[in-house]
Amino acid sequence: MGTTIQSGQSSVKFGTFAGVFTPSILTIFGVIMFMRANYVVGEAGILNALIILFLSQFITVLTTLSIGAIATSMPVKGGGAYFIVSRVLGAEFGGAIGIALFAAQIISISFYILGFAEAFTKAFPATADYFMYVGIGAALILFLIAYAGADGAIKTQYVIMVVLFMSIFCYLLGSAQSFSVSRFVENFAPAKGGVDFWTLFAIYFPSVTGFIAGINMSGDLKNPGESMTKGTLYSLLVASLVYFAQIIVFGGGFERQTLIDAPFQVMVNNSLFGAGFMVVLGVFSATLSSTLGRFVGAPRVLQAIARDEILPFLKIFTKGYGKSDEPRAGLILCFVVTIIMLLVGGDGSGGNFLNTVAEIMGMFFLYTFGLLNMAAFIELYSANPSFRPKYKKFHWSLALLGVILSFGAAILVDATSATIAFIVLCLLIWYLRRRDMKMSFGDARRGYLYTKIRKSLFDLQFMPEDTRNWRPSIMVLSGNPNTRETLVSYATWLNANKGIVVLANILVGKQAQLSGQREAAIRQMYGFLIEKNIKAFPHVVIANSILSGIEILLRGSAYSPLRPNILACGWKGPFNGLQDYISFLNEATVLNISQVLIADKGHPDKTGEKQIDLWWRGRKNGPLMLMLAHLLVLNWEWSGDKIVVKRVIENEAGKEPALKALQSLIDEARVEAKAEIVVSNSPFVEILHSNSKDADCVFLGFELPDESNSEKWYNAYEGMLKDMPTTILVHSTDSKDYLASGG
Repeated sequence: MGTTIQSGQSSVKFGTFAGVFTPSILTIFGVIMFMRANYVVGEAGILNALIILFLSQFITVLTTLSIGAIATSMPVKGGGAYFIVSRVLGAEFGGAIGIALFAAQIISISFYILGFAEAFTKAFPATADYFMYVGIGAALILFLIAYAGADGAIKTQYVIMVVLFMSIFCYLLGSAQSFSVSRFVENFAPAKGGVDFWTLFAIYFPSVTGFIAGINMSGDLKNPGESMTKGTLYSLLVASLVYFAQIIVFGGGFERQTLIDAPFQVMVNNSLFGAGFMVVLGVFSATLSSTLGRFVGAPRVLQAIARDEILPFLKIFTKGYGKSDEPRAGLILCFVVTIIMLLVGGDGSGGNFLNTVAEIMGMFFLYTFGLLNMAAFIELYSANPSFRPKYKKFHWSLALLGVILSFGAAILVDATSATIAFIVLCLLIWYLRRRDMKMSFGDARRGYLYTKIRKSLFDLQFMPEDTRNWRPSIMVLSGNPNTRETLVSYATWLNANKGIVVLANILVGKQAQLSGQREAAIRQMYGFLIEKNIKAFPHVVIANSILSGIEILLRGSAYSPLRPNILACGWKGPFNGLQDYISFLNEATVLNISQVLIADKGHPDKTGEKQIDLWWRGRKNGPLMLMLAHLLVLNWEWSGDKIVVKRVIENEAGKEPALKALQSLIDEARVEAKAEIVVSNSPFVEILHSNSKDADCVFLGFELPDESNSEKWYNAYEGMLKDMPTTILVHSTDSKDYLASGG
């Protein structure tokens, strides 16, 4: 079996011509050129055929430029397009497109084999009854050549290339003798009532996708970045010239119906010096070389995916054999799948099945090209300092255009197939993301998001703050969140996924002594957030005291658009440390940070409708309280629950106007709540207990005391909170009307 290699390194390295240009040009000059190109010219007319050619080649050229930019900016290993996408867009995107690309290339193998069998049986009619066996025999021979190694396969391709170019020379020069201006004009426009433009595009497009064969050899190249770019562009240039000449020569040389009914035979019958056999050899060479290119390249994609451990069941495909690290397990899989497809579609009809396979293959490649261009766009947009491509003929607008053209063409070719393919890719991405893969390589998405956020922050800081655009940015003094779940839950509910929540923990001591403990605390907080599915940021600081730690947290939030506007913490329990408690609340007030103190009495027990009581005692704290209550009921845990806004007055005569005024305020605020007036002369603590002890959550406003009144203030609120449900005390540090609609 030879030497087994698992390092992913091949000791046999190829240059631009052998490793990229040769497999690319031989795969581009495939079955489409001989069996379908003239059919497209006949149906589309010369003008539309040229547009199809231009659009097809333009997409591939844009994709090549994108590949050149990425490949010359980082070391490129095996896997071709998969490697590039995974290292830029991430393992899940790379894995999804890599699997789709591998499937597309397996399909293309059977596509080329069917083309060879169709040409062979037409050239030798006596073999027509053995259509399927001709295909299987050809597949077996090419499989054995590829199994021997890439070096031998490329040497075989040199011989095939000579025959292929001789064939092109013969059919182009021979057919050019039939050219006439009148026929050119006659065939310039599309056939009346003919095949739809995008259907013809789908048939023709696989002719240019062969450049992927050279990209697939990325792990076997001496200089991958330079070779992939130059080799692919050269192959596309040569291919464009040949396909252009073919459209002009055959479009101006033969009747439209002949091109439609006998696209291959017209080439044979009009070959230079009557050497029709050269055209036959040409189509044999084209189809067989394309097949060989896929047999060599496709398993390398699968091997790269397997080595990155994208899917655990692919481990069998990681092994490489011989000096060139041959992916023989993947090659065997390609051969088996090819045989199955030939048995399904190799019934001798060829034509219809061939067109169907071409459309499917084109769809997969279009999505691959789209993501390659997207990868290049993100690399440039992210502006990572590490992105320093040697290839300079690249601009983000070209990559973006490549994305639009690739995805747009897929939809226009067949919206249903494009949608299904898109859903399949999304499901693959979703599955791979759920696997929570721990990859050893990074990608450019972090840089892209960083750049986007940085730009947005700069834009945001010059936009004036307005109550219409107010969002909660909550700093939560959670400590170890596992011990303060109620506090964290309410802080998260009050955010309602509208703003930002930061869970803060303060470690008291020296930085040098507690750095390891700090890292452990951060990991613990991340674990808590993942386990509870809470969207928040963990923040752990080391300080000499709790008070100095809180000052660091409040003053250290330097990004003004995202600075905290609410400090959330638990209600002060034991009387000890009251002055420090009031001190950091005053610190928050000085910094214009409102405070939310949560008296933890646990989560509400009721499974039915819950009631939230909000005591309105003026516009100082009331608007912020009502906004927070509104945000609370936006959470599914509180969805549909009742907010009751309560106000105390001293005499019955004022009840009706007070009720109308309070309800009018609620209506203007566009908050789902009910107004309720409580008439009583009793102390507020008694009113509170008699009216809200059975509520599930209570909102109260508060003001900070003078230092001399701190103990009295504390005792007053302790009395209010006794035997009450979880209560949220709110102190608004500004006079903003959070209920205003703006304007």
